[in-house]
Amino acid sequence: MAALKFSLIPMVTIIIGALVAGWRTPGDKLVAATQHLAAGVVFAAAATEILPMVMHSGSPTATLIGGALGVTVMLALKAAETRFKGPVALLAAIGLDLAIDGLVLGLAFIAGEKAGTLLAAALTLEVLFLALTLTHDLAGRYRKSKAIGLTCALAVLVPIGALIAQPVALMTPVWITGFLSFGLMALLYLVTEELLVEAHERPDSPLISAMFFVGFLALLLIEEIMA
Repeated sequence: MAALKFSLIPMVTIIIGALVAGWRTPGDKLVAATQHLAAGVVFAAAATEILPMVMHSGSPTATLIGGALGVTVMLALKAAETRFKGPVALLAAIGLDLAIDGLVLGLAFIAGEKAGTLLAAALTLEVLFLALTLTHDLAGRYRKSKAIGLTCALAVLVPIGALIAQPVALMTPVWITGFLSFGLMALLYLVTEELLVEAHERPDSPLISAMFFVGFLALLLIEEIMA
């Protein structure tokens, strides 16, 4: 149940982010820098922990099917976010995103406890500023207390997603490879189409962009120390 235990960290972080946003919204430069940092950490976790497991699985068919499904689901989510507007659509899209984050975290623990631990740290950074942004957006539509409550309610979807991944550990290696490939594609989508895209919509500078590589190198060093 390590995945469930670690999934509580991003869940609590979402609640903290919502409360902080109710008090004070962080500046665009700080958000952009942290999004670059989170993107680097997530990318490093995917490349060093999950990718080797998929590459050495010996199941190219499972890799292809799982990866294709991962890309399809994430692109469908993006299409839904573009097509449907309003607070309900926003909450539904972010709720699904958080559930997938939890699922991917659970899958990472199937790859190994170190992979799961590193990814939990990466996702914690991601969801912190997701909570800040969501609460700020909702505060423009609802009372501040309701905006905070709605964001906190979505936090429970992270451990739910992690729980959904637990039965995968009991499946055959081919199925596990397929799910890991799915999770790998979801993480790459998170980095390239969400974190970095949103970060570049805010004020940018060489120092802010460098935070991506700081996050990447930091995770590599942590992994070396943990080895």
